[in-house]
Amino acid sequence: MTGTAGRTPAEAQHLRDLARLRRVRDRIDREYAQPLDVEALARGVNMSAGHLSRQFRAAYGESPYSYLMTRRIERAMALLRRGDLSVTEVCFTVGCSSLGTFSTRFSELVGVPPSVYRTEHAPADLPSMITRQVTRPIRNREARSDPAPLA
Repeated sequence: MTGTAGRTPAEAQHLRDLARLRRVRDRIDREYAQPLDVEALARGVNMSAGHLSRQFRAAYGESPYSYLMTRRIERAMALLRRGDLSVTEVCFTVGCSSLGTFSTRFSELVGVPPSVYRTEHAPADLPSMITRQVTRPIRNREARSDPAPLA
C-alpha cells in the first residue's frame, strides 16, 4: 500500500471525493432557497457537472437536483402547515421559480397537491420535531411494502 496513512492513491481519492460530496450536500441543505444548479454546485467543489451528478447519485442514491427538491419540499411542508402563506408564496420562499414544477414535485413526493396539504394540515399542537418526523416526504423507493418487525 502507498499513499497517506496506508491508503492507496485510489482510496485517498475516493475519500477526497466523499468529502467534496458532503460539502455539496451541506451547501444544498444550507442554501436550498437560493438558485442552485448542478453546474454551480460542481464549480464549488472543482468537479465537472457530470462527474458530480454520477458521484452524488452513487453516494446518496439520488441526483443533486432531486436532493435539492426534496429539501425544498420538506421546508414547503413546514411553511404550509403554518398556514399563514399562500401556496405561491411558499413556492417562491423555498427557492422554486415555477409554481407548476413545485406543485408537480410536491404532489409526487407528498402524495397530494400543496393546496390540499395546506388545507388538511392546519396548525397542529405537536412539537415541531415530532411533526417533521411524521410528515417527512418518503420517496416511493423508500416505502416498504413489508414493514420490518419492531423487535
